[in-house]
Amino acid sequence: MPLDTSQTEVPRERLTAHEALQRLQHERASRLTQLRAIGDAGPDAEEQVMSAQKDTVRRVLAEVEAAVARVQDGTYGVCLTCSKPIPVERLEILPYTPFCVPCQRSAG
Repeated sequence: MPLDTSQTEVPRERLTAHEALQRLQHERASRLTQLRAIGDAGPDAEEQVMSAQKDTVRRVLAEVEAAVARVQDGTYGVCLTCSKPIPVERLEILPYTPFCVPCQRSAG
């Protein structure tokens, strides 16, 4: 009996540029919404907490923008440190990451 490979799901090594951009656009929209919500919290909010949250959201937003640039220049999904492909599972969870897990751990 021949093996029907048409129904066997082969794990993908990379996200398509379209998939990556969709995930990154979602991340960008989420971060911009967070920044608006922080801004709308008003003067009653703890200023230090709000400032730290804004800094974090802005940092992630910058990482998202850098990932969009990597999609556009064709380097998205490649670790900036070791130049190996970043597993698609990692990119699905953290679409703006520039590092594979071992390099991220090494960086601290």
